[in-house]
Amino acid sequence: MATVPIIGGTGALGFGLALRLAAAGEHVVVGSRDIGRANEAVSRLREVLPQASAEAAVNEEAATRGDVVLLCVPFRAQSENLTRLKPVLQPGQVLVDATVPLAAAFSGKATRLLGVPQGSAAEQAAEMVPDGVDVVSAFHTVSADRLRRLDEQLDEDVLIAGDRRAARRRVAELVLRIDGLRPVDCGPLEMARMIEGLTPLLISINRRYRTHAGVRITGLPEDAAGHWAD
Repeated sequence: MATVPIIGGTGALGFGLALRLAAAGEHVVVGSRDIGRANEAVSRLREVLPQASAEAAVNEEAATRGDVVLLCVPFRAQSENLTRLKPVLQPGQVLVDATVPLAAAFSGKATRLLGVPQGSAAEQAAEMVPDGVDVVSAFHTVSADRLRRLDEQLDEDVLIAGDRRAARRRVAELVLRIDGLRPVDCGPLEMARMIEGLTPLLISINRRYRTHAGVRITGLPEDAAGHWAD
């Protein structure tokens, strides 16, 4: 059993990942700026999964509890959270950045990406973490709504980008713990610029079809999971 800290675990994506990972037998640490909200989220999780191994913590404490830390906060809160986490993140940890620099849609206009000087939210995160902490981009195209519905079978890919293959592999191993998700190696972190751009595209598609479509890469080897073996 691994311990998986989720920064922003009270939000839609963070809570959905907490549910799926807890259902897979992982120990999840639900992080929040407010310990009360974190405790409330753990209570909701246990209503669905009474035997779940889960605990609540403030974000700074949560980030110390596992080797792979999930950052699932809105982009507007990314910088603030990383500033608070910098003193507690340690060399050797992997920070999984799932944030997307989205501008809110108004008056029926399409959701769009905000410009980020570094090129992507993940690359901005990489500039803010301490030396020795690897940033990996992942989980941008997985529907939070579908994650929360444990009775719904997942069947989609998680696109993973990061500058070190070993770090990408560690995230892939976590993805494989969630039934129905397949990790796809997209290469270096700069690929996050394109991966993050898929989120507003999917939002637009899902609005029109009233669904929760994901991404599936065709043409990969049948045993694509073997790619991650040493």
